[in-house]
Amino acid sequence: MDNWFKSKWFVRIISLAFAVFLYAFVNVTVNSTQSDPTFSGSTDQSNMLDDVPVDIRIDEENYVVSGVPKYVTVNLQGSPGNVTPLSLQRNFDVYVDLQGLEEGEHVVEIQHTISNDINVYIEPKTIEVTIEERASEEFSVGADFVNSDKLAEGYELIDYVLEPATVTITSSRSVINQIGSVKAYVNLEGLEGSINNREVPVSVYDTQGKELDVRIEPESVQVSAEIDNPSKSVPVTVETTGEMPEGYSVSSISANVEEVEIYSTSDILDDITEVTTEAIDLSEVTESGTINAQLTLPEGVNAPELETIEVTIDIEQMRVIEDVPITEEELAEGLNVNYIEPETALMDITVTGNQSNISELTVADFRAAINLSDLEEGEHQVPLVIDGPEIEDITVTAALEEILIEIN
Repeated sequence: MDNWFKSKWFVRIISLAFAVFLYAFVNVTVNSTQSDPTFSGSTDQSNMLDDVPVDIRIDEENYVVSGVPKYVTVNLQGSPGNVTPLSLQRNFDVYVDLQGLEEGEHVVEIQHTISNDINVYIEPKTIEVTIEERASEEFSVGADFVNSDKLAEGYELIDYVLEPATVTITSSRSVINQIGSVKAYVNLEGLEGSINNREVPVSVYDTQGKELDVRIEPESVQVSAEIDNPSKSVPVTVETTGEMPEGYSVSSISANVEEVEIYSTSDILDDITEVTTEAIDLSEVTESGTINAQLTLPEGVNAPELETIEVTIDIEQMRVIEDVPITEEELAEGLNVNYIEPETALMDITVTGNQSNISELTVADFRAAINLSDLEEGEHQVPLVIDGPEIEDITVTAALEEILIEIN
């Protein structure tokens, strides 16, 4: 073996064999690397980008264009090193170049600023556009108040102001000629007070009510609106139902207030001339006094400061005081009196007045008398005189104003 290594030919043969082996190993390794996508930098990648905005290059001072889509779809194909960062950063432009084109209809290609190292496919690739002369015009803005029926109860819109009251609209002349209305929509739902400088966007519509895509300067206006809860003073009427119990009547009935302040919208208030209380059932009233009564208010009307009122009722009672003795005055000595009508020296007296004044009266509070001076024997019709307590606003009547007697 030692002799082999000492031989020049043996060493040369071994070296040649090792070199062939090394060449074969390196060649296989390189080919494997190139065929494996993991190690390859030349395999294409495809990314689809949606909603890519389209720019318009045109003389904006003099022309407007229609037919250009706001967004397109862009498909990028190329090496991952190029496609991936571009897809993430989107640092490129997609546009249509309309500079130098005249008014009218044109078919143009959508272009881009993406490097030629990447294959770019845009959908749609070409579009049909219309170029028109730019026009600007000033329009008055109208306020459209929505949900006015959902304002707080009783509230209404009184007046409003828009600032500014006009806007400048820019578009093609044909679109400008289609404008039917320029509006600012104001939502009133649930409001209980005025609006101060609320910013509201402006919308433009054609004569058919379709919203138009135009440039508006300014794009919004400020609205101030007076929202109020109108009121008025109206008289109060006390309502009653039923009839008083027998022997009773209403002397007077009145509320403790003559007028009440009610709140509602103007159109409702205009039709109201008075408000009433809930009906008081007289059949259940047996004595004078004060009761609380609810106000009966029409729908949509309220009286927050006075929902109930006091009603004072004065009851007039008619009482019969029975068997009041008749006193005989100045009868001549030796004469007697026989009663024909009435048959006894007793008289029923009817007292009418405020129930609180007469409820406690008795026979002892009254005196019935006849004056017999200068009367001789025989039948006589004599007046009956009734004396009673000095109470204001009572009426006392006897069953008979005159009585028939016989003196003997």
